[in-house]
Amino acid sequence: MGYDKDENGNLVINEKQAKIVRRIYTDYLNGKGPNRIVKELEREGVPNWNGLAKWYESSIRKMLSNEKYKGDALLQKTYTVDFLSKKRVVNNGEVPQYYVEESHPAIIEKETWEAVQLEKERRRAFAEKYGLKRGDYATTDNPFGGRIICGCCGSVYGRKVWNSTNERLRRIVWQCNNKYATKGRRGCDNRHINDEVLYIAFVSAFNAVLENSEYFMDKWGEQVNRGDILKRVTAKRLVDIFKDAEPLEQFDIELYFKLVEKITVYEDSRLMVGLLDGSEIECGIE
Repeated sequence: MGYDKDENGNLVINEKQAKIVRRIYTDYLNGKGPNRIVKELEREGVPNWNGLAKWYESSIRKMLSNEKYKGDALLQKTYTVDFLSKKRVVNNGEVPQYYVEESHPAIIEKETWEAVQLEKERRRAFAEKYGLKRGDYATTDNPFGGRIICGCCGSVYGRKVWNSTNERLRRIVWQCNNKYATKGRRGCDNRHINDEVLYIAFVSAFNAVLENSEYFMDKWGEQVNRGDILKRVTAKRLVDIFKDAEPLEQFDIELYFKLVEKITVYEDSRLMVGLLDGSEIECGIE
């Protein structure tokens, strides 16, 4: 995906496909998981390498790891075990591999490619820390999935529906998964939180950053110049978002995914909105 071969067998960029590859890398750094990227590509009818608008999470993950997109090549990922049938198998160290830098034109800048690898590791570590099976639970239908953290026990909050015979009293709440980890026994005593409060918290946090933009712009400027690759890329994105931003009046899901790592709930009526640059914005719970 993204390359063709010329008459000499050299890789050349297929610009139409390359735009899709660049979009996938950008979407991932903007907080989207492979599941959401797949759904959006299919909804928009974006064609895969074979011309069909059918995508798979596994394909997206492989694309995000493929060194070819930064212009490098790892040779002999597979090797031939039967020259008559031409059967090839994955090389798990049976034969030497060779890494060649700048072997062909790059579609993705090296800094962006490296930032994606670091972001993948950040999400993996986040999932491991909070006992999640994966780091990409959040979707447009459930933007807070896997991102609401208990400030008492460190567990993840889960979404619950509180039903009622009166439909108007039906509501969605978030509750610490440790509250009833053992059936019939009460565990964590941290409070539950109404779904709508989380939306309000993000709007409040965004506007708080905007009101203190001078402080945050200075902080991000230092990260752009001194941070690791992921911090630099993240800081650049935050500067671009806030330099001409207007106060938010309602929840913006695209901004939310670009900015927020987690929201921590504390017993003393506080929410802490954690941004992807490491900043934490305190919001009260009404």
